[in-house]
Amino acid sequence: MEIFEGGVTSARGYRAAGIFAGLKKVRKDMAMIVSDTDAAAAGTYTTNRVKAAPVIWDMKVTAAGKARAIVVNSGNANACTGEQGMKDAEEMAAYAAGLLSTEKELVLVASTGVIGVNLDMEKIRNGEKVLASSLSADWKDAAQAILTTDTFAKTAACSVEIGGKKVTIGGMAKGSGMIHPNMATTLSFITTDAAVSHEVLQKLLGRTVDDTYNMISVDGDTSTNDSVLVLANGMAGNREIMEGTEGYAVFEEAFRYVLGTLARMIARDGEGATRFIEMTVKGAKTKSDAKTLARAVVSSSLVKAAFFGSDANWGRILCAMGYSGADFDPGLVDLSFVSPKGSLQVLASGQPVAFDEDRAKEILLEKEVGAVADCHQGEGEASAWGCDLTYDYVKINGDYRS
Repeated sequence: MEIFEGGVTSARGYRAAGIFAGLKKVRKDMAMIVSDTDAAAAGTYTTNRVKAAPVIWDMKVTAAGKARAIVVNSGNANACTGEQGMKDAEEMAAYAAGLLSTEKELVLVASTGVIGVNLDMEKIRNGEKVLASSLSADWKDAAQAILTTDTFAKTAACSVEIGGKKVTIGGMAKGSGMIHPNMATTLSFITTDAAVSHEVLQKLLGRTVDDTYNMISVDGDTSTNDSVLVLANGMAGNREIMEGTEGYAVFEEAFRYVLGTLARMIARDGEGATRFIEMTVKGAKTKSDAKTLARAVVSSSLVKAAFFGSDANWGRILCAMGYSGADFDPGLVDLSFVSPKGSLQVLASGQPVAFDEDRAKEILLEKEVGAVADCHQGEGEASAWGCDLTYDYVKINGDYRS
């Protein structure tokens, strides 16, 4: 696998643009991604019963299995906006389709920002005009234009060889707050020049999201707008990727790399965060149990607060594992804190291990910290990612609308 700096235009046949359309006060706020040909399309969406209008529109588009373009706005979620919101989402697609000489049913739309406010459609239309005339191979402006409270753009790209052909996957994501393992809150857009069917792509996306985006947590909230959208236009010229083949295995590894990298970037950029947290569970009865245990730990406000204070309060980790609902024996658990500064065991077979508090503080003061729990009951293993809970998280969300 060749890993390189790139984004949604790294694969063949994609162009993008990102502009300031006036939906936000200062930052770029509209983006467009276009494939030169119709592409197989797949999507996963929020499990929140309250779904934004763009999500409802996109679910229909990806169910049909084909798309040509994606239009995104930040600053306004177009969520909880009723019938007018649905009309605006459709118009957003239809207007872009006219500019791109395609059909509205081939245009995906996405919105992020404040809930309960109608879109300014004049600004949307004007923005789409500029976007359509600004498309290029540069992915950086588009990656900036989808952000809300994010502090940096999140992109990833890699290439692999399948059947003698170079296949590339690139992507970008936004996400900083309202992040929780239930189709974690993000807008994420993945493009590839691989030849792969909608059906195969959709299955792969579902499995990969479960191991990546569904394993991150910032604050326990799941948005109304979560969407991961994938386009595959086949321009690499490879033989169509089929499940169970060597080519599929190679493609899956690259696909998981891109989505996993973006997911961890979101956790690193949690609102107000000062530390990135990785919780690894080993030796669980099943992988499902391991995932449940790891997610419970990174989702715990008390655990997150302890990491913020560099406090080796391991009891909070064991407590979160205990209420997770997973089947495990606490009396068998080994637990250690880890960081680039080293590892420190604090629990052995369910019993406390005396440790040096100064050494613990040294380990937990690092920017990337975590814990490893070994349940000694099976082969199940999983990791989840999150961030600490800080004073700044409250400040950011106390005046979000302003």
